[in-house]
Amino acid sequence: MISTLRFPIRSHIGWGSIEKLLPELQNLKLSNILIVTDQTLVKIGLVDQYLSPLKEEFTVNVYTDVEPEPTLRCAETLVAFTRQGEFDCVIGLGGGSALDLAKLAAVVSQNDGSVKDYLNLTGTKPLVHKGIPKILIPTTSGTGSEVTDIAVLSLEGTKDVVTHDFLLADLAIVDPQLTISVPKRITAATGIDALTHAVEAFLSINANEATDALALKAVKLISGSLENAVENGEDKEARTAMSFGSYLAGLAFFNAGVAGVHALAYPLGSQFKLPHGESNAVLLPYVMKYIAPSCLQKMNIVCDILTKEDKNPTPDDYLQIFYRLVENVGLPTTLKEYGISESYLSTLTEDAVKQKRLLGRSPMPLNQEDIFQIYHLALHGVKAGI
Repeated sequence: MISTLRFPIRSHIGWGSIEKLLPELQNLKLSNILIVTDQTLVKIGLVDQYLSPLKEEFTVNVYTDVEPEPTLRCAETLVAFTRQGEFDCVIGLGGGSALDLAKLAAVVSQNDGSVKDYLNLTGTKPLVHKGIPKILIPTTSGTGSEVTDIAVLSLEGTKDVVTHDFLLADLAIVDPQLTISVPKRITAATGIDALTHAVEAFLSINANEATDALALKAVKLISGSLENAVENGEDKEARTAMSFGSYLAGLAFFNAGVAGVHALAYPLGSQFKLPHGESNAVLLPYVMKYIAPSCLQKMNIVCDILTKEDKNPTPDDYLQIFYRLVENVGLPTTLKEYGISESYLSTLTEDAVKQKRLLGRSPMPLNQEDIFQIYHLALHGVKAGI
């Protein structure tokens, strides 16, 4: 089998790598820069701390109208703003929402039409122009957006994406010191998100030897450091391991894809505004139990890394292993804890079924009944059974 691997053009990774930003911009010979970030990062001083030196050499405009789980309206507003500003570079600084919006600003603003025209499920236009240079700098260890060609948007009842090689970063800077100020719950949620990327990429039907190596290293790094990063955000070693793990997981899932967990998580984000990482976390144990019979050998490899044991788990063991991971970092482990009741499971299922791009990579084909059963298990928790 021939596999094609895709990566960002260039990445700087490691503690202090943010110092590479200014010389990179100087080499590009730019004048007018748009920074897409969120108000929280401005308020805590992170934007000024790391990006204020740019103002001495460039015209800099900071855009902060960034929503968690960004809507189509949010993206359209930013793209219109970018077109009017005649910027020659976009820097995305923040979590996945800021990075995804920065991609759309850099690319769609230089093409005809609106963001809606380029959506995966309903869009009718192909992207023609690469757009202006984009530099993506994550401040969380989770989404992997800095290394993918995907921008995710919340729509009515579901989510959709714009995806194209043009959305790949021209430069990614992954500096663990930028994650020090991330609160415990966000550290936990984005960390489980990164772990989900790695596990689903490893189990994907599109996986290959290269993506497997990336995914397994990511699982090892993340599982070995997440609890420490949550409990002590200033733990340099834990934060560094999480940044590298998230980066590798991003490369793995960008090339092999994610599947059932993400397909079922999307409706939770759009219908109930659950943060993406928490949507993945609450579903991860139950999807893993359900699909385990289709990928026992690979599932055992993952669980050996997670438990640091060499044994032959049962389906209930898979459920418990992933359940404990989520529980130990303080995240909810059932849909009930988010106020979701049985009456919502049908509409969640209807929207999840639409995510054929994601479901098509699952090692176990998941039909409507399967998806409903997984939601039912996630609603009631580990004692529900299937």
